[in-house]
Amino acid sequence: MASPASPVVIQMPSHTNGAGTAPTTPKDSGDFAATAPTPSGPTKATVTDKAMSSTANLAQLLPTGTVLAYQALAPSFTNHGKCEETPTNQWLTASLVIVLATSSLVFSFTDSVLGRDQKLYYAIATPRGFNVFNFSSEEEKQEWDPAEFRRLRVRPLDYMHAVFTALVFLTVALSYVGLQNCFFPNAGRNTEELLKNLPLGMAFFSSFVFMIFPTKRKGIGYNDTTPRKKVVT
Repeated sequence: MASPASPVVIQMPSHTNGAGTAPTTPKDSGDFAATAPTPSGPTKATVTDKAMSSTANLAQLLPTGTVLAYQALAPSFTNHGKCEETPTNQWLTASLVIVLATSSLVFSFTDSVLGRDQKLYYAIATPRGFNVFNFSSEEEKQEWDPAEFRRLRVRPLDYMHAVFTALVFLTVALSYVGLQNCFFPNAGRNTEELLKNLPLGMAFFSSFVFMIFPTKRKGIGYNDTTPRKKVVT
């Protein structure tokens, strides 16, 4: 008679503390990095980057229309900085800068006020008074007290702001690389450093002047969210 077959013993892994081995996961095996590599350090800003940042800050002190017009027309007028062989481009660029600088100066004398009827009136201040553009009728003009026109006339502070606004625009215009290549194609080292650092110095000086001597005028084309002044009732 055949002897019975010996039982087959299956050994199960032990689950005692510290005896078992947990299955390997991609995280444990090092297949994936636990954290993303950190950059070695911030890149040091160059002088050109600082000049571009200062130019952007300067542009906030100018009428929006003049800045947009210059940004739109300057690349075409300067032929992207290649106008040394075409004097026409130089004349066009110079005319563009002069016209826009003059418009920035003129816009510094403009103002906007709320009338008694809550209508927004635009005007330009002169030494003799306040010339409103958008009176719809003579009766509407008669509602204004002549003393109001005298109160809103040009002040010495307006002339200072107008001059600095024109200087700020010229600084922004000269910081454009296309204009630099157009008028200074063979600029030396000293000229290049001057053109790079000029916006930096002008940004600091102009911001200091506008902070110490602020203007209450809300000129046409300026981005200003402060409440507009009202005509005294």
